[in-house]
Amino acid sequence: MALESAGGSIIAMLAELMVEPVGRLFRYMFCFNNFVEEFKERKENLALALDGLQKEVEAAERNAEEIKKDVKKWLEDAKNEIEGAKPLENEIGKNGKCFTWCPNCMRQFTLSKALAKKSETFTKLGETKFTKVADERPPQRIEFLTSKEFTPSKSSEEALEQIMEALKDDNVNMIGLYGMGGVGKTTLVKEVGRRAKELQLFPEVLMATVSQNQNVTDIQDRMADKLCLDIKEKSKEGRADRLWQRLKQVEKMLIILDDVWKHIDLKEIGIPFGDDHRGCKILLTTRRRDICSYMVCQKNVFLRLFSEKEAWDLFRINAGLDDGDSTLNRVARDVARECHGLPIALVTMGRALRDESAVKWKRVSKQLKNSQFPDMEQIEEKNAYACLKLSYDYLKSKETKLCFLLCCLFPEDYNIPVEDLTRYAVGYGLHQDGEPIEDAREQVHVAIQDLKSCCLLLGTETEEHVRMHDLVRDVAIQIASSKEYGFMVLEKWPLSIESFEACTTISLMGNKLTELPEGLECPQLKVLLLELDYGLYVPQRFFEGMKEIEVLSLEGGCLSLQSLELSTKLQSLVLIRCECKDLIWLRKLQRLKILVFIRCLSIEELPDEIGELKELRLLDVTGCQRLRRIPVNLIGRLKKLEELLIGHRSFDGWDVVGCDSTGGMNASLTELNSLSQLAVLSLRIPKVECTPRDFVFPVSLRKYDIILGNPFVAANYGYPTSTRLILAGTSLNAKTFEQLFLHKLEFVEVTHCGDVFTLFPARLRQGLKNLKEVIVDSCKSLEEVFELGEADEGSSEEKELPLLSSLTELQLQRLPELKCIWKGPTRNVSLQSLVHLNVWCLNKLTFIFTSSLAQSLPKLERLSMSDCGELKHIIREEDGEREIIPESPGFPKLKTISISDCGKLEYVLPVSVSPSLLNLNEMRIFKAHNLKQIFYSGEGDALTRDGIIKFPKLRELYLSNCSFFGPKNFTAQLPSLQILEIDGHKELGNLFAQLQGLTNLETLRLRSLLVPDIRCLWKGLVLSKLTTLNVVECKRLTHVFTRSMIVSLVPLKVLKILSCEELEQIIAKDDDENDQILLGDHLQSLCFPNLCEIEIRECNKLKSLFPLAMASGLPNLQILRVTKASQLLGVFGQDDHASPVNVEKEMVLPNLKKLSLEQLSSIVCFSFGCCDFLFPRLEKLKVYECSKLTIKFAITPNGGSMSAQSEVSQPAEDSSTNREWTS
Repeated sequence: MALESAGGSIIAMLAELMVEPVGRLFRYMFCFNNFVEEFKERKENLALALDGLQKEVEAAERNAEEIKKDVKKWLEDAKNEIEGAKPLENEIGKNGKCFTWCPNCMRQFTLSKALAKKSETFTKLGETKFTKVADERPPQRIEFLTSKEFTPSKSSEEALEQIMEALKDDNVNMIGLYGMGGVGKTTLVKEVGRRAKELQLFPEVLMATVSQNQNVTDIQDRMADKLCLDIKEKSKEGRADRLWQRLKQVEKMLIILDDVWKHIDLKEIGIPFGDDHRGCKILLTTRRRDICSYMVCQKNVFLRLFSEKEAWDLFRINAGLDDGDSTLNRVARDVARECHGLPIALVTMGRALRDESAVKWKRVSKQLKNSQFPDMEQIEEKNAYACLKLSYDYLKSKETKLCFLLCCLFPEDYNIPVEDLTRYAVGYGLHQDGEPIEDAREQVHVAIQDLKSCCLLLGTETEEHVRMHDLVRDVAIQIASSKEYGFMVLEKWPLSIESFEACTTISLMGNKLTELPEGLECPQLKVLLLELDYGLYVPQRFFEGMKEIEVLSLEGGCLSLQSLELSTKLQSLVLIRCECKDLIWLRKLQRLKILVFIRCLSIEELPDEIGELKELRLLDVTGCQRLRRIPVNLIGRLKKLEELLIGHRSFDGWDVVGCDSTGGMNASLTELNSLSQLAVLSLRIPKVECTPRDFVFPVSLRKYDIILGNPFVAANYGYPTSTRLILAGTSLNAKTFEQLFLHKLEFVEVTHCGDVFTLFPARLRQGLKNLKEVIVDSCKSLEEVFELGEADEGSSEEKELPLLSSLTELQLQRLPELKCIWKGPTRNVSLQSLVHLNVWCLNKLTFIFTSSLAQSLPKLERLSMSDCGELKHIIREEDGEREIIPESPGFPKLKTISISDCGKLEYVLPVSVSPSLLNLNEMRIFKAHNLKQIFYSGEGDALTRDGIIKFPKLRELYLSNCSFFGPKNFTAQLPSLQILEIDGHKELGNLFAQLQGLTNLETLRLRSLLVPDIRCLWKGLVLSKLTTLNVVECKRLTHVFTRSMIVSLVPLKVLKILSCEELEQIIAKDDDENDQILLGDHLQSLCFPNLCEIEIRECNKLKSLFPLAMASGLPNLQILRVTKASQLLGVFGQDDHASPVNVEKEMVLPNLKKLSLEQLSSIVCFSFGCCDFLFPRLEKLKVYECSKLTIKFAITPNGGSMSAQSEVSQPAEDSSTNREWTS
C-alpha cells in the first residue's frame, strides 16, 4: 500500500511538472527549509503589522471614531490568515527527513507549495497601507433623545400636529413656531426633531440656537459638529461655502433654528434653501410673530399658553399638592392663576413654594397680584418676570442667590462650567479665609442643585455644566443690574461712558472684543470677565481705575502682568489661551488665592516669584504645552496650596533630587510632601525613575488624576472629580500603586505593563470597596486581576461593605496569560453596582462569574465577550466554596449581550435567568461554533408552567451556529423584535419553533444557511412590517419567496441576495399550484410597491429576477444592481408556467435612479417580451462585461429620460458592453 501511495504521489507530482515551471517545482522539493524560513518571517511581519494597526484602531475607538470598513476587513483577513496557518505550522513539526521517493518526500513537496502560497498571501496583506483608520463617528443627537421635559397640553399637541403635517407637505419648506418666552417652544421643537428622526422623515435633523446676539460662526460650528464637518476656512464666505457644499450632499434634511430675534440670511450661514435645495426644510422658533413674516414662513404655528386646568395640574404636581379642595389649595390656585398659563413660571413658582407654610403662600399670592415691571411691553412677560423674580426671592440662602446671579454673566445659551462658577465665587467672597476651597466648591454644587430643582437652572448631558433659560437669564440680569448688586452684562464697551462708578461686576464673555479703552474708572468693580480677540493687547493702564477688583477672567488677547501691579486686592486670576508676559509682577498680588493659566502656550517657565504668594490655594497650569521649567522649591513654598493642577499635557520634567544631570534645575515630587493641605492633584510622571526612592504621595489627597508613563489618551483639561490612576507602558511601581490605592482609589487604567502578575493582591483587599472603574489592557504577564484572599480573624469586614461593591465598569483586553478575574473565595464580594463588563482577547480565561457573584448583578446593563478561545462558561456551575446558593441569578437591567469568537462556549445563561431579562434590548452572538443553545437547563432550573418566556424589549437578535434558543420545551416570545440575523444554522425548524410572536420584524438577514428552502422560517414570521431582507451565501437555497407570500410583503424596501449558488428563482410557485397555467393578470398582481433597492450578486443559476408582468409593480424602485450572475438572460423574464401576458410596448420604472449591470456573461436583453424600458429619473448607469447584451441605452428625443431599447440580433455597437453614464 505504501508503494502504491508513493507511486500515486509521484504521478501527481509529475502531472504538476507538466503545467508549472520546472524550476519552481524542484525548489518545492529541495528548498524546504527556505520556504519554512520565508513563511515564518512573512507571518511575523504580518503579525507586527496587525498589532500596530490594532493599536491605532483601539486608539480611534477610545476617541469615539468610526473604524473604516476596509480596515475592519483587513484586520479580519489578517487574523483569519494567521489563524489558518496553524495547521501548516503543525505540519512543519511533523515533517521528517527522507532521501528516497517516499510519501514523506511527497508531503514535503506539498507542504513547501502550501507554505509558498501562504507566504505570498501574507506578503500581499502586509503591503496594504492605510493613511487613516477611522472617521469621526456622528455624535448621538442628545437634543433629540426622548425628553422628559415635554409636557403634553392641548396647545402643544395641536402645535405638534400642525408642524408634523407641514413637514410632510411638499409645498411647505419654512415653518415658524411663535409664542412668548418660556411657553415651551424649544422643548416642542426638540420633540418634533425626535419624532422626525423616529419616523424617518429626514435622514438629517440639525438644530442650532440663534439667540439675540446672532453669531453666524457659532451657528456654523454647531451644525458642522453634528455633520462631523471640519471647517478650516477662516473667511465668512469660505466657511459658508464649505457648509453649503456639505449640506447639498444631504438629500433631505430638517434644520431647526431656535430662538430667532431678527431676519436670518441663510446664505450667509451656508444653508442651501428653496431652489438651491428642494429637500431642505426649516423650522424656526421666535417670540415675535413678525419674524415669521420676515422669514416668509408658509406655515405659522402659534404655541398658546396652558389652559387653566392644564396650568393647575402642572403647578400642583411641581408644588407637591393633592388635587383636593382645601384652604391651601384655594390660595395655591390663586398663585397658579397669576402665572397665566406660562409653563416656566408654573414650574419655577410651584417648586419654590413646595412644602412652604400657608402663611407664605398667602404672602406670595398678594405679592404677585401687586407686582409691577414697568419696563415690560407685554403683560404675559410681566407675569413671567414676576413669577421668576419671586422664585429668586424665595431662594433660601445667599450663596444660592449669588450663584444664580453669577450664571447670568455667561453668554446666552452657554454651557456654564460649574468649576468656573466656583473660582469666581471664591474671589467674590463666598470663600472664608479659614475654609478650604473644596468647602466653597461644595457650597456651589449645593446651590446648583437647589437652582436646578426649582428650574432656575437647567441640566446638561454632564454634571460639570449647567444652562440657563434665556427668559430666566433676562430676569437674572434685571435683578443683578439693580443698584443693590451693580452688575453690567454687555456685548461691547459703551465707549461714550467714561466711568462705571456704581458697577461691581462687568461681563463681556462670549464677545471677542477687538478694541479696549485705555483705562476705566470703576472704583467699586470687583469682578471683570472679558474675552478678547487673540491679537489684542490689553492697554498698560487699563486696570488703574479698578483698585477694588477681586476677580479677573481673561480669555484670549495679550496681557502684561505689570498692568495689574495696583490690583492688590485680586483674589482670583483666570487666564485662558492668553499670551502672558512679565509674570514676575505676580509677586505684587499677595492676596491671590486662585491662579489659573489654561492653555497659555506662551509660558515656558513659571517665575520663582510665584512661590512668594503665601495665600495661594489653587494653581492650575493645565494645557500649557510649552511649560518646561518649574523652579526648585517653588511648589514647596506654597504652604497653603490645596489644589495643584498640571495635567498630562503640561509640565512633566520632574527632577529626582541629587540625581538629575541638569543639577536639580526643576521641581521634584518630594516638594508635594511640604504641602500639608494639598487635597487635589493632577499631573503626569513620564517614568518611574522620576519618583524619588522614599517618596509617598500626601495622605491629605482627596481627588487626583495621576498618570505614570505615556498613555495614548485625549487631552483632558477638566478638573479632577474623583481619584484616578493611569499606568501606561511602564514598570509597575508597587509602592506607588499601593500607596495611591489605599487613598480610596476609584478609577484605575493599566496598559502595557509587562511585569505584573496580580494587579490587586490580597493585601489590598480593603481598597477594593472604593473601586468604580478598572481598565486593563495589553499586560502580557497578568494572570489574575483580583486576589481576594481571606479576611483577617477578628476583623469587622463582615459588617462592612462587600468587596467591589462600588465597581461600575470592568474592561479587560489583550491579556494572553489571564486565567481568572477573581481568585479566591467570593462570599464577601458583591458586584451590586456593576453596569458594564467587557472582556476581549483573553486566551486562557475559562469562566466569567462564579455562581455566588452571579447573584449580585442587579445593575448590569452590558455584557460583552470577544476572542476568548478557552471560555467555556459565563457562570461557572461549581463555585468551589461549597456554598448554598439561595436563588437563581437575575439580570433585571441587562440591555446588551455580545459574544464573538468564543469557540469553546457551549451555553450562554441558565434558563432560570431568562424571566429576569425584561430589559434585554440586543443580543449578538457570532462565531461561537461550539454553541449548542443560548439558554440551558441547570440543576434545579424550572420553566414557567406553559414553557413560554417573554423578552418584551428585545429589538435586535443576531445568532450564528446555534440550533436551539433554549431547552426543547422552551418558547421565547419576542413581540418587539425588529432586527433578526441568522448565520450558519443547519436546523432552522428547531430554532424557529422556539422564536414566537415576531409581529414587528423590520429587518431580516440570513447568512450561510445550508437548507434548500426557508419555508419553515416564513411560517413563523409575520411579514407585514418587513422592510429589509438580506440573503447571503445560502449555498443550497433554490428560491426565496412563494407567490402567495408576496401580498404580505408590501412594506419591503430593500432586497439583497448575494452568493446563493443554487438559486433558480426569487419567487417560486406554491406547492398547491402544481403545473397550472397562471394568468397574466395574476402575475401582474404580484408587486413590491415600496421596494427601493434590489441587489443580486453571484447567483449563477438565476435566469431572470422577476416575471416581466411584475415590472409595473415596482413603482418606487430607485437602485438596481445585478453582478456576476453567469446564466442571467434578462432582468425580467417570461414565467414558464404563465400564459402570455399582454404588456405595454414600452414599460416604465418611474423612479429608478441607479442601474448597474456587471459581469453578466449570458445576458441578452433587459427583458423578454417587451421592446423598450424607460427610466425617466435615471441618474447613473453602469454596464460592464456584458458581451452578449443586445439592448441600446439612449437618451429619449424629448430630452432627459434614459431608455433601454431592444436590438434584434447583434450585440449593440454603442459600447453597451462597457458603459458608464451619469446625468
